Amino acid sequence: MSIFSDNLRYLRVKSGMTQQKIADELKIPRERYAKYEGTTDPPLDCLQRISRYFHVSIDLLLSFDIRRVPYENLLQLEENRILLPITVDSDGENKIEIVTAKARAGYLTGYGDPEFVENLQRISLPFLSNGKYRAFPIEGDSMPPHNDKSFIVGKYLEKLADIKDGKTYVVLSRNDGIVYKRLFRKPKRETIFLFHSDNNIYKPYEVKANEILEIWEHVCSFCTQEFQPDDLGVMNVKDMFQQLRLEISELKKG
Repeated sequence: MSIFSDNLRYLRVKSGMTQQKIADELKIPRERYAKYEGTTDPPLDCLQRISRYFHVSIDLLLSFDIRRVPYENLLQLEENRILLPITVDSDGENKIEIVTAKARAGYLTGYGDPEFVENLQRISLPFLSNGKYRAFPIEGDSMPPHNDKSFIVGKYLEKLADIKDGKTYVVLSRNDGIVYKRLFRKPKRETIFLFHSDNNIYKPYEVKANEILEIWEHVCSFCTQEFQPDDLGVMNVKDMFQQLRLEISELKKG
């Protein structure tokens, strides 16, 4: 038996369908379908039909035991029928999952794992609605005034086409993991984005669209440490000297 066959049987039983009924929906003989609940793996075209019929992604069907999480409480993306591991409460309201500093380290490998997401802490914010939200911890000083004690709450974007030049986003990418940056499209290169820091000592860098795994648009933020009025002034003076040092270094190279 395989994870896929267990998932297939679970989905059929949960939907109250017989093997014959599912086989009819998939337009295959019942005997052939029965083998898929046993030891035979379906061909790709049939696997795609099964995925679309049950509204569950192929990746989850093949790799994750969906009996381990509350399946009916998981949201789905529109149109493409991919199961998105973001939970809702009993009233259908989105809960904001908090990616803590500890969970951040495993997010790159666990972001698509419903069990990983299920174990994240959650909060609700009454002024956020009609979206899928997640909060991420900030590292470093590249995006002042946010610092290591800040969290950015982002709204999930399904399409890169929805990215607006000059706005800030939390981005999960294959090479960088989680970063919070101000994004711009590279002129004449729609498949490349420029990631800018608000702290000018950090130079912009390029990220290809196919390297981006998730993107979350900034909607609000919160800090877990009291902000001191002098901090921003000290930071600016420090940045000025660092920038001056970099410029002098560049002049020497020239």
